[in-house]
Amino acid sequence: MIDKLIGPVTGLLDKFIEDKDQKAKLAHEVATMAQKHAQELAKGQLEVNKAEAQHKSIFVSGWRPAVGWCCVFGMMGNFMVIPFANFVLALLEIPVSVPLIDTATMMPVLMGMLGLGAMRTYEKRTGVSK
Repeated sequence: MIDKLIGPVTGLLDKFIEDKDQKAKLAHEVATMAQKHAQELAKGQLEVNKAEAQHKSIFVSGWRPAVGWCCVFGMMGNFMVIPFANFVLALLEIPVSVPLIDTATMMPVLMGMLGLGAMRTYEKRTGVSK
């Protein structure tokens, strides 16, 4: 929403402010307002994440690992357990097959978690993290 207001507000500066230096300074502040706002939101979310991770209750601090383990079990089921079960059913000549799980909704969550994990590993190896 802020991005949509930047253009019109910058255009109004030409009409009301005659000093070019002040106009340029205000135009820069208006143009970077959305970025500053997004940065502040990200900082706030980081603080919330820290507080959640340090919480004593497993239901608060453990929800991310729980989501990760759900993804692991889903992937394991789809790529190991279900194909093996279908193989055994075929060997036993039982005319039933177990359908695969639809992982389309799980994959973005898993890829996001793996990407964040990879970034954390990179930070540890380069010595950025403490």
